[in-house]
Amino acid sequence: MADSFNFELVSPERLLLSAQVTEVVIPATEGEMTVMANHAPTMTTIKPGVVTVKTADGKTERFAVFGGFADILPTGCTLLAESAVHVDELDRTVLENRIDEARAELEGAIDEKKTRIEQFIAELTRLGEIVIPA
Repeated sequence: MADSFNFELVSPERLLLSAQVTEVVIPATEGEMTVMANHAPTMTTIKPGVVTVKTADGKTERFAVFGGFADILPTGCTLLAESAVHVDELDRTVLENRIDEARAELEGAIDEKKTRIEQFIAELTRLGEIVIPA
């Protein structure tokens, strides 16, 4: 059996999960990464995507996150999300509203900011394709 470690997923609204887990897959900005017990200390930014958590009791939980940071230590991992919900609570309308807001911001953006917003829209669109059935 794999070693467990403490994982916390926190959004500004609430603590979504605090549990002993064996594995967490995080949508880091530089690519997906799997965190396990005794992971090297790392801090990374998070892009919109799905966080998959395998708890110590064998259950799997999935959360949609919309950016943030993860602080990873050998003894635990804390993900501070800009916004997050359990995938079962993700609503197509909420996701479409986020995409519409980003598109509106895109209209007045220039150069580097425009590129970041376009990437954000692509990530939100992909998140919707992964989590919400057609």
